[in-house]
Amino acid sequence: MSLAARVFDRVEHGWESARTRRRTADGLVLVFVGALVAVELRRRGLLPAGLAEHVSTSHFAALGTVFTALLLVETVALVLALADSVAGSVGKQFELFSLILLRDAFKALGHLGEPVEWATAQGAILEALADGAGALAVFGGVILYGRLQRHRRITSDEREQARFVAAKKAVALALLAAIAVAAVDDACLYLGGTDPYPFFDSVFTALIFADVLLVLVSLRYTSTYAVVFRNAGFALATVILRLALVAPAVPGVLLGVGATAFVLALAWVYDRTPLLPDSPLPPDHA
Repeated sequence: MSLAARVFDRVEHGWESARTRRRTADGLVLVFVGALVAVELRRRGLLPAGLAEHVSTSHFAALGTVFTALLLVETVALVLALADSVAGSVGKQFELFSLILLRDAFKALGHLGEPVEWATAQGAILEALADGAGALAVFGGVILYGRLQRHRRITSDEREQARFVAAKKAVALALLAAIAVAAVDDACLYLGGTDPYPFFDSVFTALIFADVLLVLVSLRYTSTYAVVFRNAGFALATVILRLALVAPAVPGVLLGVGATAFVLALAWVYDRTPLLPDSPLPPDHA
C-alpha cells in the first residue's frame, strides 16, 4: 500500500470514529449557542466596536452560522467518500449543495430585522423560499440517486482494482489538503480585516479538477466508453453546481436542480449499460 493510501486510511479512521462524531456534534452545539450569545451581546451594545461590526443583530443569523460550520463537516465527509466510490462522492456533492441552499435560506432570513415586519421582509422571505424549494428538490434527487446506484467494478483484475482505489485515495488526500489550505487562508483574511473569498466556491472549483483528474486516472484501468462518459458527466455536473453558487438566487436554484436531473439521467443510463462480462464479482469502489 502506498504512503498516501496509508495516511488516508488513518485520517478516515480517525474522522469516522464515534469519538470524533461526538466531538463534532458538541462543537456544532457550541457554535450555535455562541452565535446566539454574540447576537444578543451585539443587540445590547456589549461587544467591542471592532468585533460588533462582524456580528449580526438578528438571531436568525445564528442559523446561517451553524449551518456554515455543518457544511465544513460535510465537506470533509465528501472528500473521504471520493476514495470509496466516485459515484458516491457525487451524491455527497449534491448533499453539500442542498445544505448550502438551506444555509443561504437561513442567511436571507438573517437579514430580517427584529421584530419582523412583513412590509420590509417580503424580499428576504421570497429568497428563502426559493432556496428552500431548491434544497428540497435536490434532496429528493439525492435520495433517488442513491436508490439508482449499483456499484460495479471497472476492471476484473483484483490488483488493478486495488491500484485504482489507492490512486483515488491519493487524489482525495491531495484534495483534502488543498481545501484545508483554502480554509486557513480564508480564516487569515477574515481575522486580518479583509473580506474572505467565498470558501465553498473554492471547494467546488477544487472538486472540478479532482473529478477531471479521476477521469484521467481511470483511463489507466479501463477505456470502457460508459465509464469514461459517466465520470466526465460527473465533472460536468460539478461545473454546473459551481456556476449555481455564483448565480443569483433563482437562477442558481434552477441550475442546481438541472444538474440534479442530469446526474439522475446519467446514473439511470449507466446502470443499464454492461461493463464487464457477467461474473459473480463483489461490489466495487468505482
